[in-house]
Amino acid sequence: MKAIVIGGGIGGLSAALALKRVGIEAHVYEAVTEIKPVGAAISIWPNGVKCLNWLGLNAAIQRIGGPLNSMAYRDHLSDVTLTEFSLEPLVNAVGERPYPVARAELQNLLLNAWDSEQITFGKRVSQVEATEQGIIAYFDDGSQALGDFLVAADGTHSVIRPWVTGETRERRYAGYVNWNGLVDIDSALAPSTQWTTWVGEGKRVSLMPVAGNRFYFFFDVPLDKGLAEDRSTAQADLRRYFSGWAPPVQALIAQLNPDTTNRVEIHDIEPFQTLVKGRVALLGDAAHSTTPDIGQGGCAAMEDAVVLAQVLQTHSLGIEDALLRYQNKRVERVTDLVLKARKRCDITHGFDSVLTAAWYQELKTETGERVINGMCETILGGPLG
Repeated sequence: MKAIVIGGGIGGLSAALALKRVGIEAHVYEAVTEIKPVGAAISIWPNGVKCLNWLGLNAAIQRIGGPLNSMAYRDHLSDVTLTEFSLEPLVNAVGERPYPVARAELQNLLLNAWDSEQITFGKRVSQVEATEQGIIAYFDDGSQALGDFLVAADGTHSVIRPWVTGETRERRYAGYVNWNGLVDIDSALAPSTQWTTWVGEGKRVSLMPVAGNRFYFFFDVPLDKGLAEDRSTAQADLRRYFSGWAPPVQALIAQLNPDTTNRVEIHDIEPFQTLVKGRVALLGDAAHSTTPDIGQGGCAAMEDAVVLAQVLQTHSLGIEDALLRYQNKRVERVTDLVLKARKRCDITHGFDSVLTAAWYQELKTETGERVINGMCETILGGPLG
């Protein structure tokens, strides 16, 4: 059995590694000639870490993961700590640690784990065709590939998704812009093993530790889309949007490197109920494009990969039957994640002002129990418990 995997990002490489683990040959086709990860870092929560462990990458993820031991929320103006709590109860409840990682390092980890001879760059898919022999993928350069089935991990702008779902669904602007990057850890900003977030005015500023003595930072601001802003104006824009915010926020803005700071308008897509057509399966952002508000986008792609491999390994009624079982196992789960992230987005960014004000008040009495219980529910809903 041979699989064609379209896309060499986190989802595509995870799928290829998962298929290899159950004895299925796969070849990865990636559109770009050089993969440059979008975004500076990513939170791999325990459900995602368990998937990487299942792929045999447990030691590798520990090497590149940051030491995330606690969480804290701070007032945006006074810098007063609203709540601070250990994540050890989360670890004990779900049986694994979270690891914030630099995206480039996660991408390299997956690439290094995969057979370099089984990935071809510069292959942009243009269409797919189902035949009696299997699935044919056609590429812009006139070449083609034949496989028994195809995994479409070609991202939020997936070329293959309309063929699978029978519709073209536009991305939905979530209403805010995210700036993100990496800076050296500085104890004057925040503790080196803590996820620290300043909140107020429907905005937030976060610091999370990643390996290499670095913080992953991000700023969120509710804004109209399409503004004339880019890296060249990043510091001036952030100083304006966060005028009057606490001294550590001002220090972070001063320390960031505009040349390596990303500015992203955040979108999602209304969840799909169809992820499979015949011998073609959507995976990762192609299947469920979400906002990053609960940190589950990459984790969900890894879950997809594990479930896909498991159904193909454990069911013998044919590829199409197995792929439908993959769809049935994933639709409810990924729909829930997309909608949870959307709900959290609206609360965090002030789109429901009453709920946002109530959340700010709740943080003052938060012991960590409510936050951790919510995380546990999300994490334990994954395929590996």
